[in-house]
Amino acid sequence: MTISPFEITLPAQTGVGVVAPFDFALDRELWRWVPDQVCLHTTRLPYLPEPVTVQLAEALSDPHGVRRATRDVLVPEPLVVAYACTSGSFVGGAAGEAALVAGMLDAGAPAAVTTSGALIRACTRLGVRRLAVITPYVDDVTDRLLAFLAEYGIGTTASVGLGMLGDIWKMPYSAVLGAVAGLDVTGADALFVSCTNVPTYDLVAPLERRLGIPVLTANQVTLWAALEDAGAALSHSSALTAPLAVSEVA
Repeated sequence: MTISPFEITLPAQTGVGVVAPFDFALDRELWRWVPDQVCLHTTRLPYLPEPVTVQLAEALSDPHGVRRATRDVLVPEPLVVAYACTSGSFVGGAAGEAALVAGMLDAGAPAAVTTSGALIRACTRLGVRRLAVITPYVDDVTDRLLAFLAEYGIGTTASVGLGMLGDIWKMPYSAVLGAVAGLDVTGADALFVSCTNVPTYDLVAPLERRLGIPVLTANQVTLWAALEDAGAALSHSSALTAPLAVSEVA
């Protein structure tokens, strides 16, 4: 099964605010995850000249910075604001993720989601209790993700981190496929490819056919959760037919 934001029906000109880390470079991919009637309003956090370590993830998890960015992106009146950063939303554990959401709501967001919170929501919705994980991170950062998942009772059957300290957005599809090929997904209910800066859009369907399990990716779950919340905000509208739909793997 795969989560598809394209199966959430929304009225015309639905606005989704996106707060991204400074190094986010996959704007094109982010737009591919939303239907034509959705407009993404994006802002970025200030530049931090640091490698991708736990220390950088902790800096990106500062709810005060995300709160300020949320205020900036509220000008065009989005129905929901998403913090599109995986490591920045899991590094502080469940409490840290909740603080980010609380800060965004405090800034005035009508609804707020984070990438890591969206992952937990997707796993819950799909009944995923055992996850195989691929990350671009060094081991210390990957370990924080696995600990975050464990807080929600989601076990990790296997994981691999690619040890990248920067330029994650330059990863080719072949690097993701190579990581998948080296990962034993036996016993996993789903595969998760972490980091909003990892390109995955064209890989999800082929990997699901190959592996026979759902494939979840950072940008995919972020936009699905944001569109679901935007739909919930418009639940009074006759145009809303379903807050979530999933499709079977071919």
